[in-house]
Amino acid sequence: MTTASKAETLKALHESDSILQVVNVWDAISAKVVADLPETKAIATAGHSIAASHGYADGTIPADVALAAVKRIVDATDLPVTADLDNGYGTPGETVRKAIQLGVVGANVEDRLAPLADSVAAVREIVRAAEAEGVAFQLNARTDAIVRGGDRPLEESLDDAIERGRAFLAEGASLVFVPGPLDRAATERLVEGLGRNKLSVIGLPGALTAAEYEELGVARISYGPLTQRVALRALQELATDLYSGGVIPADTPALN
Repeated sequence: MTTASKAETLKALHESDSILQVVNVWDAISAKVVADLPETKAIATAGHSIAASHGYADGTIPADVALAAVKRIVDATDLPVTADLDNGYGTPGETVRKAIQLGVVGANVEDRLAPLADSVAAVREIVRAAEAEGVAFQLNARTDAIVRGGDRPLEESLDDAIERGRAFLAEGASLVFVPGPLDRAATERLVEGLGRNKLSVIGLPGALTAAEYEELGVARISYGPLTQRVALRALQELATDLYSGGVIPADTPALN
């Protein structure tokens, strides 16, 4: 598949009435493991996890290091890849142009609660860059209205997320990603404000199930760095067992 056709595939998945589940990966082997599952329709990277695997705190990894890691993931699968590109590394349009040339067909780009005009301008840059590349790039425009909302009431954060999300959609964003703990009432409020099949959420511990979010009109659910944390906990638990006299489990898959 070409980059353009992969972008069209991801677009169709976002616009379907069925929620798109993307289990986030951080390197080539995690991408292969997830891509091998028949249920997997697309691959999403986790920026936090990629940064951690390279020894960086979230949001501090250099753009060239992050993009090189994303390229290895793109090369590891034939599925559409949507990448976490932090805030665009200061040049969102140029970053997305480079990502598209690597084969990436969608991205999360976060606003970090920058002034609305600046955030809208970043979305505009991204959309124009994608149009210039001739790709139906799927911008999952992230607003941090909840996770960076501080002590303000949740209702204010939800209103802010809707205002920002509407502005992003008006500029050509495909979806609006609102990370945070979203219960049924908060989700219904966001879907009402943004429209069905326009909201993207994260599956945090204690969140609704994918099926429940789908029923409410959510387009996409991802899991961020939580997938890597579960994998690392399994590694730590295995190491603890081995140090205590255990052995590698007999049902461990053979090396490929």
